Amino acid sequence: MTIHTTPEAAPAFDPEAVSYVASIDAVRAVHPAPMSRATDKVITRLDKHCRAIIARSTFVIVGTHGPKGADVSPRGDPAGFVRVLDDRHLLLPDRIGNNRFDSLENIFATGIIGMLFVVPGMAEVLRVNGRARVTDDVALLADSAVQGRAPKIGVLVTVVEAYLHCAKAVNRASLWDPSRYINRDDLPSYGAMLVDHCEGLTQEESERQGAEMARRGMY
Repeated sequence: MTIHTTPEAAPAFDPEAVSYVASIDAVRAVHPAPMSRATDKVITRLDKHCRAIIARSTFVIVGTHGPKGADVSPRGDPAGFVRVLDDRHLLLPDRIGNNRFDSLENIFATGIIGMLFVVPGMAEVLRVNGRARVTDDVALLADSAVQGRAPKIGVLVTVVEAYLHCAKAVNRASLWDPSRYINRDDLPSYGAMLVDHCEGLTQEESERQGAEMARRGMY
């Protein structure tokens, strides 16, 4: 006779029982010193290499922070949607979205921004850190129009530092390897997950809101 037993529940995780590193000096002590091409690669302007990457980037990860803490937000559009205005300035258009405005709220609070430019098929990425302001300048935003619609607002970034990031992270992730792509059906739909996350949201109301977002369009 086979006896089936129920496995014991794992003990609750206690973060206070974890060993923590005391300082950045302790971290550096157990790693080799950085090489010069890592420490000396930071520039304060957008050179020809930065411009070439930005012109081909279709996906940008935007980091900001404010009174509520840090926030990271994705931005995507056709290649070159982030416009280089000159060697020190970028314009990031703000497209139709969920209207939470987490990034913009942080920008109004601190004016600090970090950007990670990703190019499909390229393992290296470009990091840009700077100061940001929100603009509604109609003339400036006009050249960011897509499908005949210019954004209502954009983020004007003054570059403080720009530097390339090596390919290790993207290569470890096999990000551009189609054989590593998941079967999307292995996970619930976006709408189904939102029903689980949003207290009181029904499947019908989720579908209604999704249809409204679709009606508003991409631009």
